[in-house]
Amino acid sequence: MKQKDFRKLGCAECSTGCDLGFDFTMAFQPIINSQTKTVFAQEALVRGLNQESAFQVFQNVNETNRYRFDQSCRVKAIKLAAELEVHKHCFLSINFLPNAVYKPELCIRTTLNAAEEYQFPKEKIIFEFTENEQITDSKHLESIILHYQQQGFLTATDDFGSGFNGLNQLADLKTDITKIDIALIKNIDQDKKRQIIVRNLVNLFNELNMIIVAEGVETKAEYQVLQDMGIHLFQGYYFARPSFESLAEINWD
Repeated sequence: MKQKDFRKLGCAECSTGCDLGFDFTMAFQPIINSQTKTVFAQEALVRGLNQESAFQVFQNVNETNRYRFDQSCRVKAIKLAAELEVHKHCFLSINFLPNAVYKPELCIRTTLNAAEEYQFPKEKIIFEFTENEQITDSKHLESIILHYQQQGFLTATDDFGSGFNGLNQLADLKTDITKIDIALIKNIDQDKKRQIIVRNLVNLFNELNMIIVAEGVETKAEYQVLQDMGIHLFQGYYFARPSFESLAEINWD
């Protein structure tokens, strides 16, 4: 079955409310602002009901249910974030599957309805797509991002630097935020090559007026080097691990 046929199937699933056949929930990990000592966003991360990892949950996702799964992720993230009053303090960041979106204007309706039902301002929602996602139609992804921005959502490129299409996507896609992947962050305090690469990426993103997040920060030494480069938004175990159905305490040291 072709990709477009799968998308049509997904669109039909969303409208008929097909059951996924499994359940899941969310954990939240903060993205912090080191300048203001505030939380910029809480990223919703998929977890099993018994705290199983996202990897384990994704074993249940296939081509026939990924569309419904993508929609369910959005609704669950918004519902739980509203209960935790995330919108009163920061943004909510939700990962989405670009290949699970048939028509942006149709597939976004579930999100808009959930935001309205749970009284979560859509202007406080960020949609992330990962550079690791195999994108078969870059124009389609470009149209998704543009439509989401027109609806008032922020958009983000996740895991920048982990794949092979980063610079191509950067040229084609105009997301508001770029998250630099742990692959470029890990041990950056000890690695001159990584320091040169990330320092130049920071200059590039600043020229493009993009918000920069360093993700996967695990040590104080990494944090300090990245701060000295002018990065102020961070995510990683050094600050807080994902917290199951709750908001984590943050290390502000």
